[in-house]
Amino acid sequence: MEVILLADVKALGKKGELVNVSDGYAKNFLFKKKLGIEATAKNKNDLKLQKKHEEKVAQEKLDDAKAFAEELKEKSITVSIKTGSGGRSFGSVSTKELAAAAKEQLGYELDKKKMVLPEPIKSPGIFDLPIKLHPKVLGSLKVIVQETK
Repeated sequence: MEVILLADVKALGKKGELVNVSDGYAKNFLFKKKLGIEATAKNKNDLKLQKKHEEKVAQEKLDDAKAFAEELKEKSITVSIKTGSGGRSFGSVSTKELAAAAKEQLGYELDKKKMVLPEPIKSPGIFDLPIKLHPKVLGSLKVIVQETK
């Protein structure tokens, strides 16, 4: 019997897959636990339409992330770091501070966990901050670090 899985089933398949199983397994396990439905022509068509819709939504998210990455490229934020004599800094600029500065200065809600800092920013200057906007899109934001005494 052909069954469309409604959830991931260990050793059988992932959600949305069309699998062949025995009648007893389908009726006594998959249907009762609402893990699958019978693969009728209507259900197959619904599955096809659902997959097309999911692909369309995923493509729209990817396009939005690419557009936002282009928009971020031209933006910059300014943060300050406390320095002592000789230009030595006290501490470093964290992603939490950078996310707060982006919200305050640009109005963007950027997740601090998505910011990729290769090493902490410990000196004044201009830095590029990579930000993961989508699994396939990496944006970049210019960070200007000023020193305060």
